[in-house]
Amino acid sequence: MRWFFVSVFVWMMQSSGVAAEPVCTSRSYAGNSYSVCRIDLTTMRLETFNLDSSGQPLANFDALAVNLKNEGKELRFAMNAGMFGTDLKPIGLFVENGVLAKKLNTKNGYGNFHLKPNGVFYVAGSKLGVAAADDYVKLDIKPDFATQSGPMLVINGQIHPKFSETGASYKMRNGVGMVDDHTAVFVITENAVNFYALATFFRDELKCANALFFDGSISSLYSTDLGRDDGFVPLGPMVGAVNLQ
Repeated sequence: MRWFFVSVFVWMMQSSGVAAEPVCTSRSYAGNSYSVCRIDLTTMRLETFNLDSSGQPLANFDALAVNLKNEGKELRFAMNAGMFGTDLKPIGLFVENGVLAKKLNTKNGYGNFHLKPNGVFYVAGSKLGVAAADDYVKLDIKPDFATQSGPMLVINGQIHPKFSETGASYKMRNGVGMVDDHTAVFVITENAVNFYALATFFRDELKCANALFFDGSISSLYSTDLGRDDGFVPLGPMVGAVNLQ
């Protein structure tokens, strides 16, 4: 049923004569397949999401789409955007509508999040960015939206030093890279890849000097362009885009 409504939306846009610029497209690179969603803040609004108005986790794209529809907005793209606990709340920095829900997490620990440097994706007014956590602190900004995850994939043009081309951990993965100060590309793999392959795709194919890993295995995408509405696991932090009003 979800796929039906997404397909109907695309058909309505086409039949109405409105030329909706594709947000998400399919790409191939070095033997791997990817879905790539390009969001430009000059044409779209990009926000982070986690809880509904009652303080409960949204948990899936359907709930997010309904919330936005109640505000008169149509969700064009969404993706899981950062790691979270069993309560579906973020374990790292999270800002929504200028409100700090979780402070920057600089603790050491196990797992991908703590494979430092980790980093932050943020939106501040008409600009956005991806930065390693330490660099983000130095920016001294007050973002409208932000989410922390880890590890960084690409740091100032360099692939994370702990990644290896022969890395044996292959999973479905997703993340975000910065093209310029108002354009981000969100990527989800369509086959299992290691960290090095994903980082290389961001740096060499998408030309992102900085890119951040969001998660693996649970990687999920909502795209009206691709007729996709993943909903196989509950999600914590999400990022989504709607057309500018």
